[in-house]
Amino acid sequence: MIEAEYKARLSDPEAVRERLRSFGAADEVRYEDAYFDTAERSLNEADRELRLRTITAVGGGQQHLLTFKDAAVEESTRSKPEYETHVSDRKAMADIVARLGYRPFIAFTKQCENFRFKSAGRDIVATVVTVPEVDGTFLELETQVEDDDVLDALRDLRSVLAELGVSPDELTTELYTDVVAKSRGL
Repeated sequence: MIEAEYKARLSDPEAVRERLRSFGAADEVRYEDAYFDTAERSLNEADRELRLRTITAVGGGQQHLLTFKDAAVEESTRSKPEYETHVSDRKAMADIVARLGYRPFIAFTKQCENFRFKSAGRDIVATVVTVPEVDGTFLELETQVEDDDVLDALRDLRSVLAELGVSPDELTTELYTDVVAKSRGL
Protein backbone atom coordinates (compact mmCIF):
# COMPACT_ATOMS: atom_id res chain seq x y z
CA MET A 1 0.00 0.00 0.00
CA ILE A 2 1.05 3.58 -0.64
CA GLU A 3 0.57 6.26 1.98
CA ALA A 4 -0.68 9.15 -0.16
CA GLU A 5 0.04 12.16 1.99
CA TYR A 6 0.27 15.91 2.19
CA LYS A 7 2.04 17.71 4.98
CA ALA A 8 1.57 21.37 5.82
CA ARG A 9 3.12 23.81 8.25
CA LEU A 10 -0.03 25.55 9.45
CA SER A 11 -0.34 29.32 9.64
CA ASP A 12 -3.59 29.10 11.65
CA PRO A 13 -3.67 25.74 13.46
CA GLU A 14 -6.70 26.59 15.60
CA ALA A 15 -8.84 27.35 12.53
CA VAL A 16 -7.84 23.99 10.99
CA ARG A 17 -8.57 22.18 14.27
CA GLU A 18 -12.00 23.80 14.41
CA ARG A 19 -12.81 22.65 10.86
CA LEU A 20 -11.54 19.15 11.65
CA ARG A 21 -13.77 18.97 14.74
CA SER A 22 -16.76 19.20 12.39
CA PHE A 23 -15.70 15.70 11.16
CA GLY A 24 -15.63 14.34 14.72
CA ALA A 25 -13.55 14.19 17.87
CA ALA A 26 -9.81 13.73 17.84
CA ASP A 27 -7.82 10.95 19.44
CA GLU A 28 -5.04 12.67 21.39
CA VAL A 29 -1.85 10.65 21.46
CA ARG A 30 1.88 10.96 21.98
CA TYR A 31 4.24 9.31 19.49
CA GLU A 32 7.71 8.32 20.65
CA ASP A 33 9.63 7.70 17.44
CA ALA A 34 13.07 6.19 16.98
CA TYR A 35 14.50 6.07 13.45
CA PHE A 36 17.10 3.44 12.61
CA ASP A 37 19.77 3.28 9.94
CA THR A 38 23.19 1.80 9.27
CA ALA A 39 26.33 3.67 10.31
CA GLU A 40 26.67 4.78 6.66
CA ARG A 41 23.03 5.97 6.63
CA SER A 42 22.26 3.66 3.72
CA LEU A 43 18.49 3.78 4.29
CA ASN A 44 18.49 7.58 4.28
CA GLU A 45 20.61 7.63 1.12
CA ALA A 46 18.02 5.37 -0.57
CA ASP A 47 15.11 7.58 0.64
CA ARG A 48 13.91 4.83 2.98
CA GLU A 49 12.90 4.91 6.64
CA LEU A 50 12.84 2.34 9.45
CA ARG A 51 10.94 3.52 12.50
CA LEU A 52 9.95 2.07 15.84
CA ARG A 53 7.04 4.00 17.32
CA THR A 54 5.27 3.86 20.65
CA ILE A 55 1.81 5.42 20.67
CA THR A 56 0.47 6.44 24.06
CA ALA A 57 -3.15 7.58 24.25
CA VAL A 58 -3.94 10.54 26.51
CA GLY A 59 -6.66 8.48 28.23
CA GLY A 60 -4.37 5.46 28.65
CA GLY A 61 -3.31 2.57 26.51
CA GLN A 62 -0.15 2.02 24.55
CA GLN A 63 0.92 0.24 21.37
CA HIS A 64 4.17 -0.24 19.48
CA LEU A 65 4.59 -0.24 15.70
CA LEU A 66 7.50 -1.09 13.43
CA THR A 67 7.30 0.78 10.13
CA PHE A 68 9.35 0.60 6.96
CA LYS A 69 8.81 3.28 4.33
CA ASP A 70 10.24 2.68 0.88
CA ALA A 71 11.43 5.39 -1.50
CA ALA A 72 8.91 8.06 -2.54
CA VAL A 73 6.73 7.22 -5.52
CA GLU A 74 5.48 10.78 -5.91
CA GLU A 75 8.14 13.43 -5.37
CA SER A 76 6.05 16.58 -4.87
CA THR A 77 4.35 15.10 -1.78
CA ARG A 78 6.91 12.46 -0.76
CA SER A 79 4.15 9.81 -0.77
CA LYS A 80 5.71 6.41 -0.05
CA PRO A 81 4.92 2.70 0.12
CA GLU A 82 4.51 1.87 3.80
CA TYR A 83 4.75 -1.47 5.60
CA GLU A 84 3.76 -1.56 9.25
CA THR A 85 3.16 -4.13 11.95
CA HIS A 86 2.25 -4.14 15.62
CA VAL A 87 5.01 -5.13 18.03
CA SER A 88 4.32 -6.49 21.50
CA ASP A 89 7.76 -5.77 22.99
CA ARG A 90 9.48 -2.53 21.94
CA LYS A 91 12.81 -3.35 23.60
CA ALA A 92 13.01 -6.79 22.00
CA MET A 93 12.22 -5.30 18.58
CA ALA A 94 14.87 -2.61 19.04
CA ASP A 95 17.35 -5.38 19.91
CA ILE A 96 16.39 -7.38 16.81
CA VAL A 97 16.77 -4.33 14.58
CA ALA A 98 20.18 -3.59 16.16
CA ARG A 99 21.34 -7.19 15.58
CA LEU A 100 20.40 -6.73 11.93
CA GLY A 101 22.88 -3.84 11.75
CA TYR A 102 20.60 -0.85 12.28
CA ARG A 103 21.13 1.70 15.04
CA PRO A 104 18.92 4.56 16.19
CA PHE A 105 20.16 7.76 14.59
CA ILE A 106 17.47 10.10 15.93
CA ALA A 107 14.54 9.86 18.35
CA PHE A 108 11.91 12.42 19.30
CA THR A 109 8.37 12.86 20.57
CA LYS A 110 5.35 14.19 18.68
CA GLN A 111 2.08 15.34 20.25
CA CYS A 112 -0.72 14.41 17.87
CA GLU A 113 -4.44 14.86 17.42
CA ASN A 114 -5.77 12.24 15.00
CA PHE A 115 -9.04 12.93 13.21
CA ARG A 116 -10.47 9.99 11.23
CA PHE A 117 -13.20 10.51 8.64
CA LYS A 118 -14.34 9.61 5.13
CA SER A 119 -14.12 11.91 2.14
CA ALA A 120 -14.65 11.02 -1.52
CA GLY A 121 -15.19 7.43 -0.39
CA ARG A 122 -11.73 7.27 1.21
CA ASP A 123 -10.67 6.64 4.79
CA ILE A 124 -8.73 9.78 5.71
CA VAL A 125 -6.54 10.50 8.71
CA ALA A 126 -5.78 14.14 9.48
CA THR A 127 -3.16 14.55 12.17
CA VAL A 128 -2.35 17.87 13.81
CA VAL A 129 1.25 17.54 15.00
CA THR A 130 3.49 19.48 17.33
CA VAL A 131 7.07 18.49 18.06
CA PRO A 132 8.10 20.09 21.36
CA GLU A 133 11.56 21.08 20.15
CA VAL A 134 10.38 22.48 16.79
CA ASP A 135 8.51 25.74 16.18
CA GLY A 136 5.16 25.50 14.49
CA THR A 137 2.26 23.12 14.06
CA PHE A 138 1.97 20.65 11.22
CA LEU A 139 -0.91 18.88 9.52
CA GLU A 140 -0.51 15.44 7.97
CA LEU A 141 -3.38 14.43 5.70
CA GLU A 142 -3.19 10.87 4.43
CA THR A 143 -4.97 7.87 3.01
CA GLN A 144 -3.79 4.36 2.10
CA VAL A 145 -4.10 3.47 -1.60
CA GLU A 146 -2.99 0.97 -4.22
CA ASP A 147 -0.10 1.90 -6.53
CA ASP A 148 -2.35 2.93 -9.43
CA ASP A 149 -4.53 5.23 -7.29
CA VAL A 150 -1.95 7.70 -5.93
CA LEU A 151 -2.71 10.63 -8.24
CA ASP A 152 -6.48 10.35 -7.74
CA ALA A 153 -5.99 10.08 -3.98
CA LEU A 154 -3.79 13.17 -3.93
CA ARG A 155 -6.46 15.06 -5.87
CA ASP A 156 -9.04 14.02 -3.24
CA LEU A 157 -6.69 15.07 -0.44
CA ARG A 158 -6.21 18.49 -2.08
CA SER A 159 -10.00 18.94 -1.93
CA VAL A 160 -9.93 18.19 1.80
CA LEU A 161 -7.03 20.63 2.28
CA ALA A 162 -9.07 23.34 0.55
CA GLU A 163 -12.07 22.52 2.74
CA LEU A 164 -9.81 22.87 5.80
CA GLY A 165 -8.53 26.24 4.60
CA VAL A 166 -4.95 25.02 4.12
CA SER A 167 -3.31 26.99 1.31
CA PRO A 168 -0.77 25.55 -1.16
CA ASP A 169 1.96 27.81 0.25
CA GLU A 170 1.62 26.00 3.61
CA LEU A 171 2.48 22.62 2.05
CA THR A 172 5.89 21.18 2.86
CA THR A 173 7.93 18.04 2.25
CA GLU A 174 10.07 18.61 5.34
CA LEU A 175 10.93 15.43 7.21
CA TYR A 176 10.58 15.54 11.00
CA THR A 177 13.94 13.80 11.29
CA ASP A 178 15.60 16.65 9.39
CA VAL A 179 13.74 19.40 11.29
CA VAL A 180 14.58 17.85 14.66
CA ALA A 181 18.22 17.29 13.67
CA LYS A 182 18.47 20.93 12.60
CA SER A 183 16.90 22.12 15.89
CA ARG A 184 19.54 20.06 17.76
CA GLY A 185 22.36 21.40 15.61
CA LEU A 186 23.17 17.95 14.21
